[in-house]
Amino acid sequence: MSQDMRGRLKTPLKSSNLGVGKSSDVRPDLPASEADWGDFWDRVSYRFQIIPTLVYPVMPLTDAKIRAAKPKGDKPYKIYDESGLFLRVSSNASKHWRWRYRFEGVKRTLSFGAYPSVSLAQARQKRDDGLQTLSEGRDPSKEAERKAREIRRSAINTFDAVAQELIELHEANGMAEVTLVKHRWLLSLLTPAIGARPINDIEPLEILAPLKKLEKGGLNEAVHRARSFAARVFKLAIVTGRAKYNPAADLGIALVSRKTRHFPALIAPDAIGGLMRAIDGFDRYIMTRFALCFIAQTFVRPGECRRAEWSEFDFQNAVWRIPAEKMKMRLEHVAPLSRQAMDLLMQVRRYSGNRQYVFPSVRTWERPLSENTLNAALRRLGYTKNEMVSHGFRTTASTLLNESGMWTPDAIERALSHQKANSVRRIYNRAAHWDERVEMAQWWSDYLDDLQASALPLEKRDQSGPISEVGEAPRRAFGRFSRPPSSPSSSPSRRFA
Repeated sequence: MSQDMRGRLKTPLKSSNLGVGKSSDVRPDLPASEADWGDFWDRVSYRFQIIPTLVYPVMPLTDAKIRAAKPKGDKPYKIYDESGLFLRVSSNASKHWRWRYRFEGVKRTLSFGAYPSVSLAQARQKRDDGLQTLSEGRDPSKEAERKAREIRRSAINTFDAVAQELIELHEANGMAEVTLVKHRWLLSLLTPAIGARPINDIEPLEILAPLKKLEKGGLNEAVHRARSFAARVFKLAIVTGRAKYNPAADLGIALVSRKTRHFPALIAPDAIGGLMRAIDGFDRYIMTRFALCFIAQTFVRPGECRRAEWSEFDFQNAVWRIPAEKMKMRLEHVAPLSRQAMDLLMQVRRYSGNRQYVFPSVRTWERPLSENTLNAALRRLGYTKNEMVSHGFRTTASTLLNESGMWTPDAIERALSHQKANSVRRIYNRAAHWDERVEMAQWWSDYLDDLQASALPLEKRDQSGPISEVGEAPRRAFGRFSRPPSSPSSSPSRRFA
C-alpha cells in the first residue's frame, strides 16, 4: 500500500462523511502486516456500510502467492483479490474461494469451490459473472441456487425416467398389455445411447445414431416406431416443463422410408378351404387349434382373439363384447357370433370354462396364448410367413366379403372394427348395420364350412401366394351363398345393446 494511503488512514474518520448518521471520531488500529488488511477492511466496511469492492486496498492475487499461503495456527484466515474475491485458508491447509458482495443492502457471501480445482482465473470469471448478475438487479446467490436445482432436476429427468413415466401413464389409461410390452421394447432400443442423458440436453444426432444402427441391421419398421416413441417421450417432457423442443420430431427425413406392409393372406377360395381343412387336422395343443378356428370365424385381430375372456361373451344373445382397452383404437367392439362360433365356444368351455381366458397358454392357464403361437402353428401346417399369418384372416374376410357384392362396405368396415372418428356417427352406424352384420357373420361361417368341405386333401392342396403377389383375386361365383343381404336369414335374431 502507498505511503499516501497509510497517511490518510491515520487521520480521524468522520462517520458523517461516510453517510452513517451521527458524527463521531474513529481511529482504527492499522494492521501490523499486509495479510491482515483484508480483515481490517471487512470490519471498516461492515461498520460504515461501505461497499467492499470499492475499499479493498490490496494487490491482486497471483498463483505463486496462493501456493505460498500456509496455515496460521488453528484459525482460518483470508487473502484477498479484487472486487470482494478472497481465498480462505483453513488450518488443515485447504483453500476455498469466496466472494463477498452486497445485495439490497445485505452482506452476502458466495462460494466458488476449492483451489486448485477452481483456478484463480476461473474464480475471477465467476466473480465477474456475479457482478454482471448484480448489475442486472438479481442476486447471484439465488441465481446459483437456481442453476444447482436445474442441474439436479436434469440428473433426475433423464430420457429413461420420462419414458417410463409415459409408459405408466399409458398403462393407467388402459393401454393393452401387448402394446405396453412393445413400448418397453422400443425403449430398450434407445436406452444404451440416450437413456441416462438429461432429456433437455439431448440433441437430434444423439437419437439419430442408434436409429441408423438399427437401420443398418434391416430393422426398418422398428426404426420408425422407435423414432415415433421417442417423439412422444419428448412431447411429454415439453408439456411438463422438462424440455424446450422435440429433437426426434423431424428425424424421419434422415431415415429410409418405411415400406407399406400388407399382411400375407390367402384369398383364393380353394386355398382357403385347404387352410380350414389343415387347421381342423392340427394335432398339437388343442387350444391353438380352437383359436385358429375362432379367429377364422370372427376375423378379429390376433391379440383380441388370444386374450379373449369368458366374461366378455353373452351366450344368450350370441354377442362378444371386446373391451376398449383390448382394442387397437381404444373403443369397445361388439361382434355378433355365428352358430359355428357359438358351437366352438361350447367345445372350448369344457376345457377352460372355469378359467379367465378362453384360450389359455400351454405353460400356464393363468395367461393367454403367447403372441407367436398362432403364427407358429401356421408354419407347422406348412404355410410360410409369405403365404399366411394370423392377421391375414382379416384380409381374407375383407377381400371375399367385398368381392361377394352382398354386403355394404360400411357393414364390412364395422365388422373389421375400423372405427369412425366421430363418436355420434360411430354409435349410429353400429346400430344401423347391426342386423346386416348378424347375417353376414352367419353367411361367412357357412361359406367357410362349404369351402372346407369341397377342399382337396391336405397333401394335394394348392398353396396360393401372398396377397401382394396374387393381386386382385378373380370374382367368383358364390353358389348357394349368393342370396342378397336383404333376404330372410336363417340365423337367430340377436338383440343389440
